[in-house]
Amino acid sequence: MNKVPKTAARSMRHIRRWPASLAVIAALVLQLLVPTEISTLPRWLMPAIGAALLIPLVWANPFHLTRDEPWLRWVEIVLLAVLVLVNAFYLTGLIFFLGSGEADNGRVLVKAALLIWVTNVVAFAVWYWEIDRGGPFARAPEHEREAERADLLFPQMTVDLPGWDRWLPGFTDYLFVAFTAATAFSPTDTMPLTARVKTLMTIQSAIALLTIGIVAARAINVL
Repeated sequence: MNKVPKTAARSMRHIRRWPASLAVIAALVLQLLVPTEISTLPRWLMPAIGAALLIPLVWANPFHLTRDEPWLRWVEIVLLAVLVLVNAFYLTGLIFFLGSGEADNGRVLVKAALLIWVTNVVAFAVWYWEIDRGGPFARAPEHEREAERADLLFPQMTVDLPGWDRWLPGFTDYLFVAFTAATAFSPTDTMPLTARVKTLMTIQSAIALLTIGIVAARAINVL
């Protein structure tokens, strides 16, 4: 039996498809729980669109990224853009709901704010994972696609410590970046380097700031 080289085995742990797919599925399921008070869209619309776009991604690479199909990467980016736009639409509806004077149910406000905030974190986590250095295929050294310049500077990339010389970011690392951007409203230990990631992080932080600073504060006052 041929043994997998340590470098390949180590990098394969960082190109798993299932964590990102599971995160997208979770975000789509959350759309079914959005209160009807803040949206006139059918609850099934976004999950249906998301499922239509997610099926080819999961079919091509169910658990690990083994088939490098650039067009599939663009399908996922389109799905994420639609998810972010719909989430921003929900936030806009929630803000208008607050201004209408009918926002007297604190539980509805907290539920809506939480769903919007979690969806925001998950969507941008997958987005960072998909575009950094050209995507997970380009980041993995055993694949032939040439990596682009780094979009995010992780602290592990700046240190010279034993055991970290061949480190590659996995989905959990990008999830942490998205979480900290949505809580601190700015980068923490991982710095954005390119204009596209700075733009994405600005949009994510703005959505999180509006959700927490305006909506959640009003909800607490109502409760």
